[in-house]
Amino acid sequence: MTELAEGSVDASSPNGKLRNHIPGEPSMWFFVIGDLLIFGVYFIAYMYYRQQDHDVFLQSQARLNLDIGAINTVVLLTSSLFVALGTSAARAGKTADAVRLFGIALAFGAAFPLFKVFEYAPEIISGSTPGTNLFFMYYFVMTGMHLCHVLLGLVILGFVIRNLKGSAPPKISFVETGATYWHMVDILWLVLFALLYLVR
Repeated sequence: MTELAEGSVDASSPNGKLRNHIPGEPSMWFFVIGDLLIFGVYFIAYMYYRQQDHDVFLQSQARLNLDIGAINTVVLLTSSLFVALGTSAARAGKTADAVRLFGIALAFGAAFPLFKVFEYAPEIISGSTPGTNLFFMYYFVMTGMHLCHVLLGLVILGFVIRNLKGSAPPKISFVETGATYWHMVDILWLVLFALLYLVR
């Protein structure tokens, strides 16, 4: 009964499907919703000031490296795909597969901060800093906050893998909690990529 409450597979249900439940711990959902609200305020403020000084924002936006931004988008989407697959494998009791899939997700996720360094360095060297104008202030603040979330997410994925590799049966709710956080990180980046790199 405890395992079912934590989101494990109900063997008595048709096709071993999960009963309807909210995946992960409620505390993580509280954190996720709060985080989304905070970023939402930044997004609204960014769009407001963009309307006030559209030309400066467009000129500054053109200085961003769209290629690296797109690569990082693919990297995070791929990582989230493997997190979803790993979560499904864990729920199905395929622990070895789950460890492998989460390991791949962690590897793709770790590429994000590396590419971000390659993006930040030329911008800063060329004089594009948070003090340059409002666009770059919002760019560095929002992407910097997101980068911190990615780094925390990598740590969480590491704990998920440790949980799966432990001698005791893995706690599925913990796996789902880690997956929930990582998917939030992915969603935030999709909005950031659209606002900062694509919207004209």
